[in-house]
Amino acid sequence: MKTLLVEDKAYIRKGLLNLLQLIDAKVEVIGECESVKDAVIVTNACKPDLIFLDINLLDGTAFDFLEQTENLAFKVIFITAYEEFALQALKMGAVDYLLKPVDVEELELALQKVEKLPIATQRKQIQTVKEAWNKEDNTLVLSLHDSFQVVDLKELMFCESDKGYTTFYCSDNKKYLVSKTLKEFEERLITANFIRPHQSFIVNLKFIDKYEKSGIIHLKNGKKIPVSFRKKEHFVTTFLNWNNS
Repeated sequence: MKTLLVEDKAYIRKGLLNLLQLIDAKVEVIGECESVKDAVIVTNACKPDLIFLDINLLDGTAFDFLEQTENLAFKVIFITAYEEFALQALKMGAVDYLLKPVDVEELELALQKVEKLPIATQRKQIQTVKEAWNKEDNTLVLSLHDSFQVVDLKELMFCESDKGYTTFYCSDNKKYLVSKTLKEFEERLITANFIRPHQSFIVNLKFIDKYEKSGIIHLKNGKKIPVSFRKKEHFVTTFLNWNNS
């Protein structure tokens, strides 16, 4: 099978390539992409038989990619970090998926299953996943000390992490502290127009008032958030693309 790897992290792509070689999978990797834009171009041009598809890409989600391809004439194996909602949606659709880091035995099982799966059946499965994903796309449930708090992502301005705890700041001046790191929320938030410009912050793009080229984000409430040097290029590209879309 002609196979395309669509994953925004190079080390994940490299690891997947190594595992495919290790199990001597009957696949020919024809390319690697890290963004929705590139994946659409390569898929429409090269017409792969199979795509390993990360949920969260540099400029959007797996579902953005699936909507923009000319036709769904290829098999899909989703790749995701452990995140409760993503798994719930994938299981609901009964599609093939792999958790990061990818396990060699799970990879073999996924390949065996996907080879036998009719394209028409897969289309229905992916539609179910997409509906489940979109249904919950605007809320996040936080486990607080004494309760579960539902947060409207449209009103969540930014999150700040400190020593294993994360504080969620909302536009109504409410804030919520949870005993989890930003890493555990990153994949979910990035798919909802958030960006991580710094190790300690995730920001809602719609609440950005301006960006100083020196590396400072100004939010509409006056809060200033730093952009780390290694994340600066990605932040600027994402920020400009989002505002020009």
